[in-house]
Amino acid sequence: MALRIAQIAPLAESVPPRLYGGTERIVSYLTDELVRQGHEVTLFASGDSLTTAQLVPCCRTALRLDSAVRDPVPHTILMLDEVRRRAEEFDILHFHIDYLHFPLFRPIRDRVLTTLHGRLDIPDLHPLYRVFDDMPLVSISDNQRKPLPWVRWAGTVHHGLPEYAFQLHPKPGRYLAFLGRISPEKQPDHAIAIAKRAGVPLKIAAKVDKVDQEYFDARIKPLLDHPLIEFVGEISEYEKNEFLGNALALLFPIDWPEPFGIVMIEAMAVGTPVIAYPVGSVSEVLEPGVSGLLVRGPEEAARAVERVAGFDRRAVRAAFERRFTARRMAQVYSRIYERVIADATGEPGPVFGLQEPSIDIA
Repeated sequence: MALRIAQIAPLAESVPPRLYGGTERIVSYLTDELVRQGHEVTLFASGDSLTTAQLVPCCRTALRLDSAVRDPVPHTILMLDEVRRRAEEFDILHFHIDYLHFPLFRPIRDRVLTTLHGRLDIPDLHPLYRVFDDMPLVSISDNQRKPLPWVRWAGTVHHGLPEYAFQLHPKPGRYLAFLGRISPEKQPDHAIAIAKRAGVPLKIAAKVDKVDQEYFDARIKPLLDHPLIEFVGEISEYEKNEFLGNALALLFPIDWPEPFGIVMIEAMAVGTPVIAYPVGSVSEVLEPGVSGLLVRGPEEAARAVERVAGFDRRAVRAAFERRFTARRMAQVYSRIYERVIADATGEPGPVFGLQEPSIDIA
């Protein structure tokens, strides 16, 4: 059935983001696909967002790129006030801003769904989720939800990308790729060590946040002065296709409980296999021997480079099409919306197929 859906995005980036921004990118893909599937969708986001839904601009431009913004919180509070004022216009309100809306929207929680996009193993979060354990939540991987088993999980929905946005590159490239953000938990120093051990060039396309500038200057910048290493910097969504597609493999040597890892499925979408450490959601996303290899440490990763060069890149793309499309993501979310609404009204909910991510309203 067609639903009236509100999507509430973070204001740090536009939807979709001009450069780096994982959550806002997924909100964009989900919103546009829900519109395509016949739903009436309203997007609450920054004014420079582009969408096929009805846009409600909640600030002039993405806050991270607005030099006049000193404090993002007032902008978010104003957005929440606008959403609450218009709440009766929607069958379901889908939030992507962590927990900031919980106190204001708890009275209408039976029409509220929240996707958690970040790590949940931070001790400070536990008392909050103990108090708000009646808010319906969605995890983006089963691994992500492990620190909070007691909350009201409505399901796990893996991220998805539009099939048309990424094209298959059937032949392996001549360099390794590192894409995302420079930070200690992403371990770009390991990516550099892997490339050097393998004797294969590495291109690093990544942004450096202010909080990570010192780490970049002290730990990473000195490693860039090497003939095999090229620091590209932050790239746009449209540049990812060629950057990832022309790579031999994507390196994902993380050291943190990654909630999902969008870059892995972006690489899969162009047929590029992934070499990754088995941390967080990685083992849940990758199919070893099909879409990538799981390795432990730079030495094992360097040996894996030669192996992935022989991977069938069409099979890598097929793994993406089978599990991680925006179409499938939106279909699963639509069924969760219907289930949440049915639970609130006491009406029977939909029956779910066995091949879908877990959906379980407590």
